[in-house]
Parts: sequence; C-alpha cells; structure tokens
Amino acid sequence: MNNNDVLRRLRYTFNFNDKQMVAIFASAEESVNREQISQWLKKDNDSDFVAINDSLLATFLNGFINEKRGKKPGPQIAPEKRLTNNIILTKLKIALNLQAEQIIALLNDVDFRLSKPELSAFSRKPDHKHYRECKDQVLRNFLQAVDKQYHVARTAKITKPSDDSAKNAPGKGAGYQGKKTGKAKPKTPYVEGARPNASSIYVNPKSNSAPKRSQLKLNK
Repeated sequence: MNNNDVLRRLRYTFNFNDKQMVAIFASAEESVNREQISQWLKKDNDSDFVAINDSLLATFLNGFINEKRGKKPGPQIAPEKRLTNNIILTKLKIALNLQAEQIIALLNDVDFRLSKPELSAFSRKPDHKHYRECKDQVLRNFLQAVDKQYHVARTAKITKPSDDSAKNAPGKGAGYQGKKTGKAKPKTPYVEGARPNASSIYVNPKSNSAPKRSQLKLNK
C-alpha cells in the first residue's frame, strides 16, 4: 500500500468531505487546500494524481487523532519524516482508542488471523529484538476491518414536498374538493302542483282568452 491508499480509505470510511479534510490537517498545524486534497485522492493512473509524502500523511494522522480523541494541551507533535506501516497502525490504534484484543477481533471479522504477540511486535521500536515489520497485507486487512466496523454512511437529504407536488398527489389533482363527509345534499322542498320537468303551456299574446285545457271524455 502507498500513502494515498491509506488517505483514500480513511476518507471513504469516515465520509470526510474536502472541508473536513482541510480542517483535520489544520488541527495538526498544516495548511492545505482543496486542490491538493483532490490531487491526493485521484487514482494512481490519473494525469492529475499527486503522491502524498510521508510527512504530510503523518500530519493527517496526527490531525485524525485530534479529531477522534481531542487535541491535547501543549505543542502539536511534529510529524514523522519517514512513515512506516507500523507507525500508521499505531496512530490509527490511538485515534480509535483500540486495545490489542479489539484489533484482533476486528481482524477476525474480515477472516484475518493475528496473534497478540505478533500485534505487540508491530509496536516495538525497530532496534528491539522482538520488533516485526507490519506488512501491507496486515495494514490492508486492518483498514478493511475498520471500514466494516466504523463506516459512516452518507445521509440522504430529505426534501419537503412542494405545494405543486401536493396538488398533483394521487386523488388530489385539479378539481379535487376535499374528502367527502358522507352528508347528503339537502332536498328541494316539495311544493304542491310544482312540476319542474313539466313543459310550459304556450299562450298566444294576441288572444284575449285564457288557454283552455283539453279534457278527456269518459265513455259511458
């Protein structure tokens, strides 16, 4: 693994945006801009890709510790000029406040077996007789385990429906007049002799006599 791989994985796992990445560097007293962040996060074969050096990644990890554990009073710890997998593992262990047993359990979750003496050997000083170099395979699986345990999902923005969308909701389109109450419309009062559907009788305006109604004769 290279330094950019580590930076990409941590950004992805904890869902840091560019502003947060810049702030993490700033907490460790390093000023960077969004363009630099973007270049470091590019794929290795991208024409705009820029490799992040050991000192800058160490600064980011120091800032990551400040982000997760709070910044200690006093001067900021200077970043290492030369970074190793052992140092990266140790800094992540501090940032996430992990004990040896927890790290071993995390690795077990991704089907990677590591004993406690092997893990302890990674934290030894290089001149110690029990010191062991942390290989890429170990760090890669550890970052995978951290992602599985701590991954921060992106939160979807919940948008409030607009007035237009409410109007166009099923059953509430144009002409919708609200929910029926079940009350019947009042009936027209009955008036004796009134026949709304009866045809009117024609009256000749020049006639002086009132119109006669036809009468039916009954056969005897």
